[in-house]
Amino acid sequence: MTLLALSAAALDRSFFEWVWFFLDRYWLQFLTGAGVTLLISLSGTLVGFGIGLLVGVVRTIPKDPRAPLFRRILRRLGDFLLVTYIEVFRGTPMIVQAMVIFYGLALAFSINLDRLLAGFLIVSINTGAYMAEIVRGGILSIDKGQSEAAHSIGMTHGQTMLHVVLPQAVRNILPALGNEFVINIKDTSVLNVISVSELFFASKSISGNFARYFEVFLITCVVYFLMTFTVTRILRLVERKMEGKSTYTIHGSQTTPESEIRIRGGL
Repeated sequence: MTLLALSAAALDRSFFEWVWFFLDRYWLQFLTGAGVTLLISLSGTLVGFGIGLLVGVVRTIPKDPRAPLFRRILRRLGDFLLVTYIEVFRGTPMIVQAMVIFYGLALAFSINLDRLLAGFLIVSINTGAYMAEIVRGGILSIDKGQSEAAHSIGMTHGQTMLHVVLPQAVRNILPALGNEFVINIKDTSVLNVISVSELFFASKSISGNFARYFEVFLITCVVYFLMTFTVTRILRLVERKMEGKSTYTIHGSQTTPESEIRIRGGL
């Protein structure tokens, strides 16, 4: 069959035939792109959470007016740098950050990053800026009386954070962390500007070969939806597990140790 005949046969395809054609011929590219998207978004969210946790804890350390002048100056300088980091990465689009980090480092410092590594760094640093404020809010939401009680029994600030405040704060911010993960799954599409082979980049390459954008990106939409829907359901299951049982029994009391009090749906 000649090239002209092949082109004519292609033009005769219906919408659903085109969709099936792309699924049948390029399923591996779609699957690989989705895998890269999940890899970058998951690892970037976890590392970003670690960055945000560290920054959020540092920013909530109580200021000691009786500390030496050098320590107070160092604390103010650290706060300034952390606030600058948060404001810059929250106030600029990720697509611009990708261009600056990948191409800017190469031009200014001759640092040629691997594209996949660059994508991971961009998502991690960007997520860290958002998670820093989420963690700080989660820490501040914990009643101060708990910290005061911990200090009253001799616990240091670090021990209070590790054993009293952070476990509750992390539980409170878990929905926000899950939301950041879902956002990152979608936002990794901007990494196509530095040619990271994620799902959007793969879809753009496939559609460009045949100039059939609607069919290809409809498949892409479905894949993105399946990823985000599945992640959302898993995260909600984790949240329910962390909430514990809605019905539990308190055994004994100071007056009647053998008594049982059954609680349903909380106190």
